[in-house]
Amino acid sequence: MSRPRTAAAVLLAALLSTLTPACTGGSGADAGTGGRPAVTVAGSDHLGGAPVHIAAEHGLWSAEGIDATVTTRPSGRDALNAVLGGQAQLGVVGDLPAVTAALGGRDLRIVADLSRYSDWRLLTRTDRAITGFAALKGRRVGVPQGTNVEYALARMLASARLTAADVTVVNLAPNQVGPALTRGDIDAGVTFPSFYAAARTALGERYAELAFTGYTARTLLVAGPKTGDRTTTAVLRAVLRAQQEIAADPARARQAVVAQSRGALEAGYVDAQQPRYSYGATLSPDLLTQLEEEAAWAKSAQGLTGAADRAALLRYLDPAPLAAADPAAVTVR
Repeated sequence: MSRPRTAAAVLLAALLSTLTPACTGGSGADAGTGGRPAVTVAGSDHLGGAPVHIAAEHGLWSAEGIDATVTTRPSGRDALNAVLGGQAQLGVVGDLPAVTAALGGRDLRIVADLSRYSDWRLLTRTDRAITGFAALKGRRVGVPQGTNVEYALARMLASARLTAADVTVVNLAPNQVGPALTRGDIDAGVTFPSFYAAARTALGERYAELAFTGYTARTLLVAGPKTGDRTTTAVLRAVLRAQQEIAADPARARQAVVAQSRGALEAGYVDAQQPRYSYGATLSPDLLTQLEEEAAWAKSAQGLTGAADRAALLRYLDPAPLAAADPAAVTVR
């Protein structure tokens, strides 16, 4: 039986790798176009991190005096590793990778909670007769371990008083869950929402799903240890402007996300899913409470070490850049 503990050990090994110097927002920062400081942002989920991608598509960086480059990684875990490894100054990551890094003692700062999402699906097949989460007991379930999707699965299991020990967990990349389900290699799977439609198309009449709203995934903006507050604040100001564009013209904002995905996302998917995200860069007590709950789960389910109490996790929140951009957005203390 595959257990999350193995994947957690591999993830921690990657997170504990030697860091290379990152660019900063103060003296010594790489020069961008027109002498503006250059900053690289490692993105992942286009919808969770939509404000970052909209800022890139609509050229909002230059107005804040920076030259930003946004790259896209397969998952928030990969975006986090880019920040920790010095390939990016900031990263768009899920809540669980950030918690895992904190438990591993990594040097990073959570500077904003960009968005919230609660519309999860357990993907399965009609011939597996999984009509409730209790029916997962003894089944093979695919999930990209080390991402917030793994925690979504844990919450699904917990809703039926099950744990990962009650199923065979199969570690798959996000884009592998649907194909594995189609082949019959797994009985069910949880993956990023961007892969729901492909699984539905591939399975046709055999496709089945269970809705789950018992976990609110948070898309976070994290900064590396060498990233200056001035640069981080400038990025957040551009993000806040992008949030305003989402509210003022949702259709145009969705078009920007599609364009920035460079063919990875279809317009129909973005039109259907982006309204299900709640946007607004914040640092709130609710975020800290959720990080504490996830840290406790990670220590228990995955055998991770590190302090998981509220005070220890609070040290990973850096409110100064967001407070400089929008004081009202910071309510955590």
